[in-house]
Amino acid sequence: MKNVKLKICGMKYPENIEEISTLHPDYLGFIFWEKSSRNMNLETIPEIPKSIKKVGVFVNASINEINEKIKFFQLDIIQLHGNESVMFCKNIKKFDVEVIKVFSISNSFDFTTIKEFVPFVDYFLFDTKGKLPGGNGITFDWRILEKYTHEKSFFLSGGIGRTEIDSIKDFFKTEASKNCIAIDVNSRFETKPAYKSEIKLRKFKKLLYENEI
Repeated sequence: MKNVKLKICGMKYPENIEEISTLHPDYLGFIFWEKSSRNMNLETIPEIPKSIKKVGVFVNASINEINEKIKFFQLDIIQLHGNESVMFCKNIKKFDVEVIKVFSISNSFDFTTIKEFVPFVDYFLFDTKGKLPGGNGITFDWRILEKYTHEKSFFLSGGIGRTEIDSIKDFFKTEASKNCIAIDVNSRFETKPAYKSEIKLRKFKKLLYENEI
């Protein structure tokens, strides 16, 4: 499991950002969507280690808005969580950032529908299909990823908490996990929306990496 990266998403509070950054996750996610209880409304992001990539999460935002946020917050990666088109993804790539395109997964999801995105994104992120674009706290049946045949790397998301550790390790023993490069966590580690428990995340990280597969 040492090669699997960790993304902690939905950060908002300055002191909490600083605290969680001491765990040295690979990515910290900041949600720029006004309807979210985790909406990032800070004037600046506290200084964090350069090894942590800053991910800006957007839902059907305009290209201009995303470009402004990239410059202002010095974002490294843009995560597109709405109905963004292939051309939209291609245009965001012009801003010299990596692009994650999110797809919400149900048991009937057809992976052939995302083929056209492959050349224009750096990663996919597979989340649980729910009422909200993300942060629903529900896992999906990871066995459906056996149907994923593209070579593009992906993040695994959707209701992942400490109780999923054994399932995660079992998943990484399967062929379906071969292109999974990161685990994305959010709501299951919160004491309130956007406020993450350092204790719970530290324990999760220890369990995640304690035994290499």
